[in-house]
Amino acid sequence: MIYITLFLTSFLAATIIPFSSEAALIAALNSDANRFYLLLSASFGNVLAIVFNYYLGYFFSKKVRKKLYRSKTGKKAYRFSHRYGYMALFFSFLPVIGDPITLASGIFRLNFYIFFIIAGGLRVLRYLFIYIIS
Repeated sequence: MIYITLFLTSFLAATIIPFSSEAALIAALNSDANRFYLLLSASFGNVLAIVFNYYLGYFFSKKVRKKLYRSKTGKKAYRFSHRYGYMALFFSFLPVIGDPITLASGIFRLNFYIFFIIAGGLRVLRYLFIYIIS
């Protein structure tokens, strides 16, 4: 049951619900549960959530892009996202700003495989760091 709870907590924390999956992982790691399975549950839940965010943004991208193209600033933002969007993914693991970056990646239709490797990899590394130090 703890694995499912941690999976759901990690998934929801990477969407619009503001709470800390890291705190949940630390609490779970202090239990008698298998630490490796806890790491897998948290990582899988969080990575699945950023994939969900990406495709949510991808789904709404045509509507958002229409609004962006109507303004000079929007056009500039769109060009900026394609020039520096992949670099922004290196900040996608951070609390507060990371989840909107994953959503914007879908809106601006960044390459999914590059997105997945960078954003997903950093999410797993964040949990691996917590796993190692606790």
